[in-house]
Amino acid sequence: MRLEGKTCVITGATAGIGLVAAEQLAAMGARVLLIARNQARGDAALQRLQDRAPGIGHRVYYADLMHVTAVKRVAAEISAAEPRIDILINNAGAIFSYRRLTEDGLERHFALNHLAYFVLTLGLRKSLFAATPSKVINTASASHQAAKLDLEDLQSAKGYNGVLAYQRSKLCNLLFTRELARRWADAGVTVNCLHPGLVATGFGTKSGGLLSIILRAAQIFGISPEEGAQTIVYLAASPEVADVTGGYFFRCRPIQPAPEAEDDRAAEQLWLKSVKLAGIA
Repeated sequence: MRLEGKTCVITGATAGIGLVAAEQLAAMGARVLLIARNQARGDAALQRLQDRAPGIGHRVYYADLMHVTAVKRVAAEISAAEPRIDILINNAGAIFSYRRLTEDGLERHFALNHLAYFVLTLGLRKSLFAATPSKVINTASASHQAAKLDLEDLQSAKGYNGVLAYQRSKLCNLLFTRELARRWADAGVTVNCLHPGLVATGFGTKSGGLLSIILRAAQIFGISPEEGAQTIVYLAASPEVADVTGGYFFRCRPIQPAPEAEDDRAAEQLWLKSVKLAGIA
């Protein structure tokens, strides 16, 4: 499918599967808007898009998605400049060995891997609705299958383990996808998420401690970023999923998530708690 005339916003696209997906979507004709934290990496990614598909008007915005205020600011900037957004890809994420809180008092996995998706998506709501049929795509992970969500301890204050906190944040991705798909069922916006696979991108290898060593070793067996990006591009561009919403995909096919990811009550409660924590009316 060609994407001429389509506008795509993507986070986590200065490296890895996000950058590959951004380049491929640009090559298909989409105008790509990056959200980056580091200016040097953002500028380099933007140049790659311009080299791959020049003259379309690709752009990069800067924000640290770990902070709620920054997410709200960049969402407002993009909304003001872009009355129509056809595709939003929430892809930014990280894993951390040690528990630290953001300036908002949020555990970092929860802040970056979940709440940034939540706040950015709702912040771009008007532009997504204006472009219907439009799409929201969330990068999740099969690691959610080992997670149990404690709605009374979303910040991992009772006990911290970096792997478990990451797994819980990925479960949040699936629950958010499920609840958003339910709430926007009649709005003309499809909402899906995916597991990219174990990808050799260097993800988590700078998280510190023993976890960095384990992840570095595991990625010896990882697939390429090109393979890992395939499902993102598929969900963004394939007519086969034009009307599919609330799904979870791997290797361009729908798969069954863990039972905890299909808990409607947990999805609704996570939504309500996220609204409160993000200070969204």
